[in-house]
Amino acid sequence: MEAGARGGGGCAPAGGAPRGLLAPLLLVVVVVVVLVSAPLRLQAEELGDGCGHIVTYKDSGTMTSKNYPGTYPNHTVCEKTITVPKGKRLILRLADLDIESQTCASDYLLFTSNSDQYGPYCGSMNVPKELLLNTSEVTVRFQSGSHISGRGFLLTYASSDHPDLITCLERANHYLMTEYSKFCPAGCKDIAGDISGNVVDGYRDTSLLCKAAIHAGIIADELGGQINVLQLKGISRYEGVLANGVLSRDGSLSEKRFLFTSNGCSRSLSLDSDNQITASSSWQWVSEIGEQILWSPGQARLQNQGPSWASGDSSKNHRQREWLEIDLGEKKKITGIRTTGSTQSNFNFYVKSFVMNFKNNNSKWRTYKGIGNNEEKVFQGNFNFRDPVRNNFIPPIVARYVRVVPKKWHQRIALKVELIGCQITQGINVTTVAVPLVLLLVLLSAGMGIFAAFRKRKKKGHSNGSAKAQKTDCWKQIKYPFARHQSAEFTISYDNEKEMTQKLDLITSDMVDYQQPLMLGTGTVTRKGSTFRPMDTEAAAGEAGASAEARGHYDCPPAAGRHEYALPWSSPEPEYATPIVERPLARAHTFSAARGCRAPGPPQVHKHSLSSGSFFPAAAAAAAGAPGSGHPKPRSPAPSAPGYDRPKAGGCVSAECAEQDCRRPPPNEAYSAPRDGLKPRNHTAVTALL
Repeated sequence: MEAGARGGGGCAPAGGAPRGLLAPLLLVVVVVVVLVSAPLRLQAEELGDGCGHIVTYKDSGTMTSKNYPGTYPNHTVCEKTITVPKGKRLILRLADLDIESQTCASDYLLFTSNSDQYGPYCGSMNVPKELLLNTSEVTVRFQSGSHISGRGFLLTYASSDHPDLITCLERANHYLMTEYSKFCPAGCKDIAGDISGNVVDGYRDTSLLCKAAIHAGIIADELGGQINVLQLKGISRYEGVLANGVLSRDGSLSEKRFLFTSNGCSRSLSLDSDNQITASSSWQWVSEIGEQILWSPGQARLQNQGPSWASGDSSKNHRQREWLEIDLGEKKKITGIRTTGSTQSNFNFYVKSFVMNFKNNNSKWRTYKGIGNNEEKVFQGNFNFRDPVRNNFIPPIVARYVRVVPKKWHQRIALKVELIGCQITQGINVTTVAVPLVLLLVLLSAGMGIFAAFRKRKKKGHSNGSAKAQKTDCWKQIKYPFARHQSAEFTISYDNEKEMTQKLDLITSDMVDYQQPLMLGTGTVTRKGSTFRPMDTEAAAGEAGASAEARGHYDCPPAAGRHEYALPWSSPEPEYATPIVERPLARAHTFSAARGCRAPGPPQVHKHSLSSGSFFPAAAAAAAGAPGSGHPKPRSPAPSAPGYDRPKAGGCVSAECAEQDCRRPPPNEAYSAPRDGLKPRNHTAVTALL
């Protein structure tokens, strides 16, 4: 027993030594682990393990913390430099910021540029929803320490070219306008949030705007872009569909809904015949009753009833890639495609993903590629055999031939397709537009030239007519009183009261003994029909071939050495009588055929004359009986009364005139003036009034 006890006691020191050494060893291990783990954590923070969803493009993008909208991890760092084109300013919009720290000591969000710093932001601080920076480049740093909750942040940015930038969380019910336009950044497709509806019926107003725009094919998730929204009255039910990798849900009645306005290139591109669709292979199925059913390419139209096209090989490891080719007949603009599976419940066949190839005449096949990475773009296909799925091509495909090349499928490749697009808009032919325009201008110029020439010729015709009427004979001047040119020597202006030309008829009009002043439409008086020599003609008064009509006022041939017209009085007083303001009553029988001095036409009855004394009642009787007056009192309206006054002295210019006792006024007497005019110096016959 003792031995046993002794042995037991001897063993105790041996076992105690290892226990004493174990504690230092454990301490060393802990220190080593701490020292090693700290650099690893720092290295992980430097690599940006705290960054989540990041999509950037040339002038816009989206960035989130890790696990957003879930809780961001502890002790992480996310650092990212974002830029926009040089010369542009950077716009930052914080859609969401939820950081647990209240002091920003270990958890914060900070923006730093070369010259400025914005932040740090954390906790319940009043953070601006938008920051307009004075730079085109900024570094975003998000750091977290130990925390329990917090979603982190959601940031969108764009250049200053897009001041109407919105975040990925904006909904249609945030805006009251009926129509508005906004800019969606790149990267809103995978942000959490629901949409309800489709591009045809519209979307419920609670849907996310940018996500709905991607679903409708208005913008691409890799690019972002401008959207134009139209709000309408809501409908009772919204049908959800899968389009462009975004699944919309069915929605219930809402007060409002919204639609997107686009360029209108979204019509179905119809095919004329089944021969325009070909395939790499086709499946021929034999039914239970022995009937052979061919799933041919001609059955690949989406509108057709019955089974679709199916490939002949059902294995997943094809020796060659299967494809379905469509010939549009001509080059067209293709903006999208709709696909379904077999549409037969007994045949659960459909394509999960595919790529697009295209070409034109005499060209090689090309693969449609993504915008950001320049790699072939894989489109999300159907998730069942029945429901159609739409994918849009941004930018569109412009080609005649297109191929759908399946990448993944369920059981067997089966497709029905419908291409969406429009005809290519032809460019404006400059020649087609310019030639008619030039011809039109030439015709207009020619027409204007012809019109101007015709108008000028018409004016020239009027002036020529006036020149032809300028005759030297007195009777022509009386017959065409307005054909003479205006005299620059003596002109009296009147108000332009008469625009129409007046005809002067010596026989039929009520005239005084001598010619009245003529009122021209141009507002001037010229010496037409004067008994004096015309001032604007050089024609000889005694032309040998002159007709009787062109010999003057009186049919008395001129004698040798005598003038055909009376010479004007060279008195310092006015040479001509002043215009008559009030027209006196004409006397009867001014012209008398019995006295020898003939005037054409029958005698007329004139009530008064210029030479009568009726204008001066007090002196009328004395003037009538005075032997030397030279202006006798008007005679009674008897046919034998003289039509003209006789000259006081001097002989007649001819024997015929001497027998008729024609009297000529003495050379040193003036002319009688009308009432309201100048008082006559000496009485004589008024020979002309202009």
